[in-house]
Amino acid sequence: MKKVLLLISFIMTISFAKVDYSEMSTQELIAIIGYVEKKNINEFKKELRQRIPTMNEKERKQYEKNKSKLK
Repeated sequence: MKKVLLLISFIMTISFAKVDYSEMSTQELIAIIGYVEKKNINEFKKELRQRIPTMNEKERKQYEKNKSKLK
């Protein structure tokens, strides 16, 4: 339930404002894969790529599971 509320809040944030992905946690970035607006996708991918080397095992598994949703 907590993850769903978190995801909804991020989707709303993305819809109404310019998003600064550098201020989001890695878990938050992974959670919104597939929900990022096309106009923000390059910035999102850039930030996500920078995080890959520092991901722990759990984050890496979630990323691998969700990365097919990246456009």
